[in-house]
This record gives sequence, C-alpha cells and structure tokens, in this order.
Amino acid sequence: MAIILRLDRVMADRKMSLNELSEKVGVSNVNLSKIKTGKISAIRFSTLDAICKALDCQPGDILEYVRDGNDMTDA
Repeated sequence: MAIILRLDRVMADRKMSLNELSEKVGVSNVNLSKIKTGKISAIRFSTLDAICKALDCQPGDILEYVRDGNDMTDA
C-alpha cells in the first residue's frame, strides 16, 4: 500500500493515549487502534477531521504517500 498512516507518531508527539483520543473523537478504541496500526483500507473524512481537531494537526501529519517501487507511471 502506498499510503502510510502516522497516527501513532502524532499521538506520541502530543502525548495522547488511545483512550483519550477515543473520548475526544467519539470513535471506539478498537477502530482507532486499527487506524493507528494501519489495518484499515479507508477512513471517513468526518473521522479524519475529528482526529485532526483533537490532535491539532493537519491530515498530512497523519497520512503519508510513499511511491510504490513497482510504480511504472514514470517509465
């Protein structure tokens, strides 16, 4: 996958626990844990918005695009 989730890094920078973020965002610990570990294939914009508000960050702080080594679009 070319999109890397960096929620764990942002949470650590803000010294915020999963439980605290869950309370602020209104998303279950289980779902936030899946986002944190990258075990999701999609995220709602409303969830991303709530996470960014709670962590005072930009979506780009949480999501990172990494070019796939098999990407042939430049060839």
